[in-house]
Amino acid sequence: MDLKIDLTRTKLSKEQLKGYSPDTENALEKLWSGKEDFTGWVKLPMQIDPDELEKLLNTAMIIQDQCDELIVIGIGGSYLGARAAIHALVGFDEVYGTGIASSRYPSVKFAGNTMSAVYLKKLLKDIQTKEVSVCVISKSGTTIEPSIAFAVLKEAMINKYGKEKACKRIYAITDAKEGILREEAEREGYVTFKVPDDIGGRYSVLTPVGLLPMAAAGIDIKSMLAGAEAMATSTAWDFDAADYAAARYALYQSGKAIEIVEYYEPQLEFFAEWLKQLFGESEGKDGKGLYPDALRFSSDLHSMGQFLQQGHQIFFETVLNVEKPSKDIIIPDSAGELLAGKSMNQINKAAMEGVMAAHEAAGIPMVRIDIPELNAFYFGQMIYFFETTCAITSYLMGVNPFNQPGVEQYKQEMKQKLMAL
Repeated sequence: MDLKIDLTRTKLSKEQLKGYSPDTENALEKLWSGKEDFTGWVKLPMQIDPDELEKLLNTAMIIQDQCDELIVIGIGGSYLGARAAIHALVGFDEVYGTGIASSRYPSVKFAGNTMSAVYLKKLLKDIQTKEVSVCVISKSGTTIEPSIAFAVLKEAMINKYGKEKACKRIYAITDAKEGILREEAEREGYVTFKVPDDIGGRYSVLTPVGLLPMAAAGIDIKSMLAGAEAMATSTAWDFDAADYAAARYALYQSGKAIEIVEYYEPQLEFFAEWLKQLFGESEGKDGKGLYPDALRFSSDLHSMGQFLQQGHQIFFETVLNVEKPSKDIIIPDSAGELLAGKSMNQINKAAMEGVMAAHEAAGIPMVRIDIPELNAFYFGQMIYFFETTCAITSYLMGVNPFNQPGVEQYKQEMKQKLMAL
């Protein structure tokens, strides 16, 4: 196991964590049994269909050849995993999307995750001025935000390319057999991939839902799957990895209501957003669950640092530490004696260690997770590690990790409001 989990600052003893071992072992057995609904992701890294993987890679190359920009339409689990990976591994310098300055790979932008006309207008301008392809991701084809975006962007594509050529630039990832999007895809001849029936949206990053956009952006998805497999088969689940789930539960039982994920590399911004959905939708039921939040340091230290240090301690902190950032800068002499000659990575690490020391002195429980570097292999490990941790903690809390009944309630209310307009 290449990720390293440090629980020494959680205020929990090894004996306390060991006491949860029978429960975490039972949770792992349930996940691997194949008898629980929506656990297809558990064995997926070892059972990936080679034919589907080849089709994904070939389709990605077609997308790379035909467009400058790929617009991915989806919401929640249909886009957050791909966005997290592309933001972390490819680039994060564009305001409305992610991409790299290369003629080989298209930039990737995301739609269907808001109902902002302002943002959609910007994407319509992109269709006018660039070569564009669209990847629409929806199991049912009826979710409101993606439905709006797809209708608007598809019409613009048809107006630009004509219907026949536009359809060759549209890729659909949807239910294997039924639903509005599946029917349209078969009628119009879109290239399609299926959303697996036994994998829920927030656990679908390593299915075509995440893999096709990632591959189109130039990410080595084979390496990512290898990283996930390495994590899935690691003996570390008998030790630190399962202990993180136990620590989260123990802190929850002690009265902590919030887990704040903190990161010092902006590349992890959307990974933290994916974590918020993963934990929030999985645990937040029956009046239970840790509220997931995320802060980017050192930026947010200048807005939230005071509260963290001396505010109401209803939270614990999980620090994501990238051990070897991909780039560095040496600080010039003009910055002053304290900083001159040091590297930014050294200073960033000193900030992290200083914050952790100060917060530990204030009595805040902390978990530290060391990530060797941000590449496809370790990103695959991160995805699988947090999916499994989340599922184990949910079982410890006594909730189903794989449903989201509360989400359906607000959707019904919104539909009634729309019908009244």
